[in-house]
Amino acid sequence: MIEMSKFIIPEDVLKVSEGLESAGFEAYLVGGCVRDLIIGRTPKDWDITTNATPEKIQEIFPETFYENIYGTVGVVGESEDPTLKIIEVTPYRKEGTYSDARRPDTVEFGVSLEEDLKRRDFTVNAMAYRPKTGELVDQHGGHEDAKKRLIRAVGEPKVRFEEDALRMMRGVRLSAELGFAIEQKTAEAIHETSEQLSKISKERIRDELIRIIETKEPMQALFVSQKLGLLKHISPSLEHGIGIDQNQAHSFDVFEHLLRALQHSADKEWPFIIRLSALFHDVGKPATRRWSEEKKDWTFHGHEVVGARMTRKALTELRFPSETIEKATNLVRWHMFFSDPDKITLSAVRRMIANVGQENIWDLLNLRICDRIGTGRPKEQPFRFRKYKSMVEEALRDPVSVAMLAINGADIMSHLDEKPGPRIGWMLHALLEEVLEDPEKNTKEYLLEKTRVLTNLEDKVLRAMGEEGKEAKAEAEGEELATIRAKYHVD
Repeated sequence: MIEMSKFIIPEDVLKVSEGLESAGFEAYLVGGCVRDLIIGRTPKDWDITTNATPEKIQEIFPETFYENIYGTVGVVGESEDPTLKIIEVTPYRKEGTYSDARRPDTVEFGVSLEEDLKRRDFTVNAMAYRPKTGELVDQHGGHEDAKKRLIRAVGEPKVRFEEDALRMMRGVRLSAELGFAIEQKTAEAIHETSEQLSKISKERIRDELIRIIETKEPMQALFVSQKLGLLKHISPSLEHGIGIDQNQAHSFDVFEHLLRALQHSADKEWPFIIRLSALFHDVGKPATRRWSEEKKDWTFHGHEVVGARMTRKALTELRFPSETIEKATNLVRWHMFFSDPDKITLSAVRRMIANVGQENIWDLLNLRICDRIGTGRPKEQPFRFRKYKSMVEEALRDPVSVAMLAINGADIMSHLDEKPGPRIGWMLHALLEEVLEDPEKNTKEYLLEKTRVLTNLEDKVLRAMGEEGKEAKAEAEGEELATIRAKYHVD
């Protein structure tokens, strides 16, 4: 045991610990929360281990739930903090053999703390801290490895990974998440045992992949995954890009380009769907690469279409939710949109928005930024792309037109003695001028009453009022567009 000064532990966690100790049992913080306390990170969850049985744990606390084979009891607290709402308490346990490389055949409760820590995956996760005494139990050198910033398996690495092959992915993820290196013997064991990952369910692999993508260094994690032989069991299509050189616009092969695009999305702290789409956006390039004698360069015509099909297949195999699959596939399909504002019309921008969906357009533009940075180009948003974003916002804005009015031409003809013709348009533009001045007048009752006055005017007068309305519309549009363009620093 190592004497430690007491850590700062939330009151909700201490209540559970003290509740167990008061009932005559031991209570130790264990696993990731201890590791995080040692390295100065705020734990995302809190786990306690004890010599109490699940039944005794439930007797001690008023609100609990227990629905698993591992003896873990969820103790429900009163905190609004989601990381403290549920404190998981698990009896010391010893696990039998893992015949399927996924789960233990038997679980035995009531063993010693030492036996419990021996079964854990990595040394930095195999420490226990007792709040009552301030003692740290560390039989496997986790504290020293944390200082050295190392991920090292507990005991014999191959044995740990043959027990549960997902531990190999977890080790890679922890390395990226914590900024730690994987100890050499542990890395060698992952490489030698990597085929075991094929025994793991796609759902478990998917969940660990999500956590990898959400780290601050997903590029490192996936690069290491490939080197250690894991990536082919996660999503083999990603490996097809290794050694596939691109055209002169790119500095990296397809595989590194995908990882760099993903990394930029992580650097920007963009949502998961952008990160996932960045990882797969050019996955269709190896299958579509052709040499052009005319250009003396590689071409990848239609790679976005092929890539969308490959993305759908890969994410379906990983059992992602259908909503995630649809959105990622959609973003990959349309990521090659033409974005030169000097050669494209506003109507073409509107068609692009219709293709990808208004709710997805800004994610698509951010994916395009990741794509650009992934080529090795230093600028994230050159002038032409900023101008294109301005055009997108123009296309999305509420139109300043008679369509915004609470009535239309059909309303005027059905309520008043007016026939189809130019007078209807003049009236609507005259009404628009009033609404632009005072939006509160945009009600059906007011506008119909105002139209009853307009219908008595001669054509000459009504036409003049309509022209004034058109001028007001043009001025309002000009002011709105000027604001949008200033926002993106374009003319």
